[in-house]
Amino acid sequence: MSVRGATPDDIPELIRLRQILADRMAQDGNLPVESRWQEAYAESLRERIDSSDTAVYVVDATDGRLAACGIGLIFDRFPGPSLPSGKYGYIQGMTTDPGHRRRGHSRAIMGALMDWYRAEGIRKVDLHATSDGEPLYREFGFVEDGYPSLTWRDLS
Repeated sequence: MSVRGATPDDIPELIRLRQILADRMAQDGNLPVESRWQEAYAESLRERIDSSDTAVYVVDATDGRLAACGIGLIFDRFPGPSLPSGKYGYIQGMTTDPGHRRRGHSRAIMGALMDWYRAEGIRKVDLHATSDGEPLYREFGFVEDGYPSLTWRDLS
């Protein structure tokens, strides 16, 4: 198994895997699902897949599809005492196709993402975990940061 950077040709498979994750996340929480998100996701991937603030890693399956994927993003905010550079990372879309789980794909992608963050000088990375993924992320050193995670959504 090898991890590689995604290409624009992978976008249909990245959408398929993101749908698998959305279905799994719905089991853990009560997130609203917007219509037509796939078109917006594809457009965003086309715009960012080769940008310096985004890393999209995949593992190929033997049938021509993708076995797993994960996305790393780098954001800027105002520098502060605990984040002097103001830059931080966010991991999104970590997904393994159900037929390819328990083979180390997500672990390999997480390793590649964390190596990328370290190479970029990122010292803080956030993510939201499903109950399935949480043990892996804890192995990589992810912990609760002491502050509650609060979200506002415009439901109108």
